Amino acid sequence: MSTFGALNAAYRGLSAAQQAMNVAGQNIDNAGTDGYTRQRVEQSSLGPVARTVSAAGAPQVGEGVSVDAISRLGNALLDSSVRTTGSLSGYAAQRSSAYQSIETILQEPGPSGVSAQLHSFWASWQDMANQPGDPAAASALIQNAKQLAAKLSSGYSSLASEWSGTRAQTQTMVASLNDAAKQVASLNASIRSATAAGAGANELIDARAKLTETIASLAGGTVRDQPDGTVTVYIGGNALVTGGSARSVELAGAGTMADTASGAPKLVWADRPTVDAGLDGGTIAGNLSVLAPAATDGSGGAFAEAAARYSDLASSIAQQVNALHAGGQTTAGTRGLGFFRLDPSLPPALGLSVVPQDASGISAGSAGSGAFDGSTADAIAQLGTGISSPDSQWTAFVTTLGSASQAARQQETTTTTAAAQAKTAQSSGASVSLDEESMHLLEAQHAYQAAARVMSAVDQALDTLINHTGTVGL
Repeated sequence: MSTFGALNAAYRGLSAAQQAMNVAGQNIDNAGTDGYTRQRVEQSSLGPVARTVSAAGAPQVGEGVSVDAISRLGNALLDSSVRTTGSLSGYAAQRSSAYQSIETILQEPGPSGVSAQLHSFWASWQDMANQPGDPAAASALIQNAKQLAAKLSSGYSSLASEWSGTRAQTQTMVASLNDAAKQVASLNASIRSATAAGAGANELIDARAKLTETIASLAGGTVRDQPDGTVTVYIGGNALVTGGSARSVELAGAGTMADTASGAPKLVWADRPTVDAGLDGGTIAGNLSVLAPAATDGSGGAFAEAAARYSDLASSIAQQVNALHAGGQTTAGTRGLGFFRLDPSLPPALGLSVVPQDASGISAGSAGSGAFDGSTADAIAQLGTGISSPDSQWTAFVTTLGSASQAARQQETTTTTAAAQAKTAQSSGASVSLDEESMHLLEAQHAYQAAARVMSAVDQALDTLINHTGTVGL
């Protein structure tokens, strides 16, 4: 290496040390920035340059140091784990939230639940059996019957309201998904341009990583890195983001719980509305699962299944009570009267109403018996017992729902824990350690001082060579 080459090597050392200090400062400044991934200067030594004229066998010194890149110290495997666990956690959290909402509506067990109202209703029939034709007993029976019908109606309406609220929430999530996809596409274009120009893009990559995590938590997206620095994001095996372009999705299907039988809510591609955008998980998939229609085997959406049980109970009560009531007679001997009425234009839980207005419309006795016979009322009172009773039917539903809700909460706990652990593992490798950065900063500072000392020594040598050569004895 020539003397001037040594000066250049010293300059390279100064530049490399300066870059290392700048990067350490950047890391320290962003120690508390969410989503920031620490960076590090990548260096390599420069070998000697081949020369046409050199002393035979003379060893040659390298040209100093080269700053090759400023690396982003992320881990693709840990990033993928964060996206996967986030997707599972989002799905489980939405389902657990839905079941908890249903349990709040049921209010079981407790004095405000349907079970307590059924108990009061059957007890009123027993009182009627003991006092046929009594206005007070009849008034209490009619009032309890109306309260039971109102309880079923309010429960069904609350479930329909929760269904609508969840759908509206899902619509907001879809808008967020589309917005995140557009931002990823825009960052892809910026990163590709920066990479091609040799500029740094680490902060842009950090921003994109946060967005891909958002997409995964919403729709279970899968991310694949491309050679040009961009990423391709897939949902359900189909590309949502490719390079600098992004596709949009939209929520289609039923707008109310009553319409689910004709078309459940689903996610479709905006440019191809007939094609479902299959989801691998995420909060949107969790919501769509609880918005599904009721199924004959009970495996349908949580809200529609619960609403169906309210209607099943209303139908069962109306049919069983009316069957006995129509076969009895009032104190005046009137027969064939109904106690409940179901509006055929409404779901049974909403269409249940009480027919009698007073004791004259209540068939408490058996046909052909005396005016004060209460055998029919007593038979109706016993409907609350038995394997096929409305009470047993309701209890079975509450028990099944409770088990499903508990399983959903356990799943939420498990997936949330896994997501937190994945995030911790990611942060342990990507987050900034102030102690470590202080060490790197001190190391770079010493390297800078040493390189400066080399430059000073070379400068003095050149000064002697240029200005003092030939001045012997001075």
